[in-house]
Amino acid sequence: MPQAYAMNGGNGPQSYAQNSSYQRGAVDVAKELIKEEIDKELDVKQLSSTSVHPFRIADFGCSTGPNTFVAMKAIREALEEKLRKEGLASEVPEFQVFFNDHISNDFNTLFASLPPERHYLAAGVPGDFHKVLLPKASLHFAHSSCTLNWLSDVPNEVTDNTSPAWNKGKIHHGGAKKELLEVYASQFAKDLESFLNARAHELVDGGLMALVIPTVPDAIRESQTTIVPEKEFEILGSCLMDLAKKGLVDELKVDMFNLPLYFPSLNEIKTLMKANEHLNVQRMEILSIPGKHEFSSNPCGIALHLRAVLEGLLEKQFGSDIMDELFELFTQKLAESSSLFNPENQDVVVLLKRKMRT
Repeated sequence: MPQAYAMNGGNGPQSYAQNSSYQRGAVDVAKELIKEEIDKELDVKQLSSTSVHPFRIADFGCSTGPNTFVAMKAIREALEEKLRKEGLASEVPEFQVFFNDHISNDFNTLFASLPPERHYLAAGVPGDFHKVLLPKASLHFAHSSCTLNWLSDVPNEVTDNTSPAWNKGKIHHGGAKKELLEVYASQFAKDLESFLNARAHELVDGGLMALVIPTVPDAIRESQTTIVPEKEFEILGSCLMDLAKKGLVDELKVDMFNLPLYFPSLNEIKTLMKANEHLNVQRMEILSIPGKHEFSSNPCGIALHLRAVLEGLLEKQFGSDIMDELFELFTQKLAESSSLFNPENQDVVVLLKRKMRT
């Protein structure tokens, strides 16, 4: 399984830029909470004393835009407002924004789409965000939205036919046996710990971080019930098996393909965040995303969204020739499914602050 997962690039009808309205909704709702946290927690007087240095912001898992630009603008404007409230409007620093994603991300589209009136200097930082990407204590604000569900890799046990966690004939763990869910949860915990430690290394003392994470309610995860995104993956997997029966794909390739995605419960997030010795959890709230139910009842919209997100991964395993037929079949099956109209998943915003180094 490849370890770099890029969304569809460009600005065409199947691009991530044109099919990420749900993620945009999460950014729009979270930005108000981020502004509140900057106003409450960021020590701008300390910042102004070192204003010869730029205020550095980073978005981890930025993709190709435009959602990342909305988030970066909100953070910059919130800081400027805080400076004005503190009587430091004349000391607004320069802003530098780092846009991070995998090396295969379409950075050309990202930088070609930069807002002309952005009021910050922009730089790309390609690489795996589970690792340190920026110098120690160089970052004032870290942001990541709808990205931490992506695992650094699929657990080895999932494709091992001698393991209790083998996931034959399916492409995701949704509603699966306990052993399979456990190895996904373990991989997520390791990856989140690596991400948090990397950001703690990069953040200045007192620096802030905002994370938006799609989760599942605790009761649903404990009952091993399948939630809407996982139901979509289940349907997509059944489409691949249908194509395998037609001889269009190798069934063994389906058995060996699993999506590197995990949706944690709220309790998992709380436990993992609070365990980090370098960061304090300042705030954690469930977001109400506008249009969430409407999105979940639109088969064509869901299919376009998943194609923009997953096509690169699917092409690496199965080739490009079957993509049109695969997603046509997927759209048909979605339209026939009544289980998608009540989305149980919930998006959570977590706001953290870097502890003082000793």
